[in-house]
Amino acid sequence: MRLTVLSAAVAALVLAACETGPAPVASEPAAAAPAIPAASRQLLEDLRILSHDDMEGRDTGSPGGQRARDYIVARLEALGVEAPLTGRLQPWSAPNRSRIGAVSYDGVNVVGLIRGTARPDRYIVVTAHYDHMGTYEGRLYNGADDNASGVASMLELAARLKAEAPAHSVLFVALDGEERGLIGADQFVQRPPVPLESIALNVNLDMTARVDDGYLWATGTWQYPQLRPMLEPIQPVGSVRLVMGKDTPADTGADNWVNSSDHAVFHRQNIPFVYFGVDYHPDYHEPTDDYERIEPTRFIAATELIVQGFRALDQGLAR
Repeated sequence: MRLTVLSAAVAALVLAACETGPAPVASEPAAAAPAIPAASRQLLEDLRILSHDDMEGRDTGSPGGQRARDYIVARLEALGVEAPLTGRLQPWSAPNRSRIGAVSYDGVNVVGLIRGTARPDRYIVVTAHYDHMGTYEGRLYNGADDNASGVASMLELAARLKAEAPAHSVLFVALDGEERGLIGADQFVQRPPVPLESIALNVNLDMTARVDDGYLWATGTWQYPQLRPMLEPIQPVGSVRLVMGKDTPADTGADNWVNSSDHAVFHRQNIPFVYFGVDYHPDYHEPTDDYERIEPTRFIAATELIVQGFRALDQGLAR
């Protein structure tokens, strides 16, 4: 949350005026910022840390990307989320595009597992890419909404599922290399820790914080209409509501999100997906995509909708 702080000099002038000037005219007190519930503080702290300048924009293969990865691993360990048999880390090397042409990227996906109670042999894969754009022409791209927010929402979901186990087993995958062409997701499906045919659903979280218009979108129910009735009963949380779309033939260009993030790789494998995300905003892929631009209560509400959406999908697919 951004707080306005007076400099020492300005504060001194204000105090002097109060001491020597006439009594101030009574006025309405400024509205206090909403208090952050204790249960949501870790969510905001994860977002703040992952989008801090210290992470240097989390570019694939960079020291900042390594620091972000270390943080995610530490959080999963603290939550008690186990590693699959294939290990916590999935390193990869692959060629793809860059600002200077074709190059080879070295990335690492981070994987966690929570075992299901009713369908432990069937998996929901929850993905959120932790990489961003690093620095370019001297400007730092912190990527608070894109996609420190999705990773923070994923960690919150993991905490909830540790407290109340899901029906399906859940693989949490913090993906690398999304900004370089969905490389981490492609590498994951090429070498999955479980058979692809055992994956019932991909839930992808990418840009979950900047709910500037009050809408959290769920994309994928046009392609997989059996999922829509599971999400339709979900009610708004505060000023944020869940809406479905951005996936029909009428949605064209940038308004069609079917291939816009890591869920596209799962879709190409005929694995059903739901992509939770917010609409574009002026700070998208700009150096101004910073933590201070996020309104905390809306991000908390969007994450709550994601948790509710996941629970509905988990239970609906288990029937």
